[in-house]
Amino acid sequence: MIVETLSAVVLSVVLSWAALRSLPGRFPARRTVFGTGAAGAVFGASLMHTVLGGGHAAASVVGAVLIAAVTVSLLIRPRSRRISRSAAV
Repeated sequence: MIVETLSAVVLSVVLSWAALRSLPGRFPARRTVFGTGAAGAVFGASLMHTVLGGGHAAASVVGAVLIAAVTVSLLIRPRSRRISRSAAV
């Protein structure tokens, strides 16, 4: 269980770093993104270990990283769109 959790956390930190690089300016502070990714991985590893059991280490890690990806994706801010007002209003 410990190895599954640590590998999921490492992969989620890599995922968080990739998300920050690919969408600059769309996330809050870096610490928040990395912390959310790691927390999502720990929760995901616990959940997947409980659901799948102890014999499925690779599937548990993959599921934990997917849950971490979902939690990190919830932090994405929408692009700011300015609505231009027409002169008639």
